Amino acid sequence: MIKVSAYKHGDLVTYALGATVVMEYLNHAVSEVDAVILHPGFRSEETTARIREICAASSIPVSVEEKPFNILSKKENCFVIAVIRKTPHRIEKGNHMVLVNPSNAGNLGTITRSCLGFGVRDIAIVPPAVDHFDPKVIRASMGAAASVRTEVFASFEEYQARFPENNLYPFMLDGSVKLQETKIEGPFSLIMGNEAAGLPAEFASIGMPVRIEHSGAIDSLNITIAASIGLYEAAKGSDAK
Repeated sequence: MIKVSAYKHGDLVTYALGATVVMEYLNHAVSEVDAVILHPGFRSEETTARIREICAASSIPVSVEEKPFNILSKKENCFVIAVIRKTPHRIEKGNHMVLVNPSNAGNLGTITRSCLGFGVRDIAIVPPAVDHFDPKVIRASMGAAASVRTEVFASFEEYQARFPENNLYPFMLDGSVKLQETKIEGPFSLIMGNEAAGLPAEFASIGMPVRIEHSGAIDSLNITIAASIGLYEAAKGSDAK
């Protein structure tokens, strides 16, 4: 039996919930997988065989038991769990998504997936922020968290000092330039604020503040939509794949 417990921020491990998410870790970050648990009701023979094959090659224990699912996931459609060792990453030089005070696990996971989809594999987080190791973040990313480097910085100034060469694009409701009319030059940093409050006013004097033009029928876009639009526009001028 593999011991699990309800996730807490201070734990040394986190969890990937669901066969698709687990396979992403086994395929792209197998060194971070400590164990895999299969539900007795899991009926996909092909996926089970593949999981066992990868785990055997990497000496990862696999168990079949129901109790961990009662502890970690109440969803009836979750039949595979991976125990993931929390591994701090350092983001690399290049294009970045910078999230200032993100507070929602689902939003962070969705943005992580969009970043991977548009070729941005480095995410900087400025706290206070949601725990990017939270299983809810990992599941919302559909496993993209296994292929993206995420690093927490004490402040935006610390981030900027590490990457002074990056062109900064804060996304603000009153940004001085329309995103749709802006050519984003790399290496770039797309900077997004908190879901409710947006970016602090001081970001208006940093880099090139941009706004996403939309109709007056709404006051703002959801952060996940704004981030995806920003990534799409940025990808036009890059070699993101």
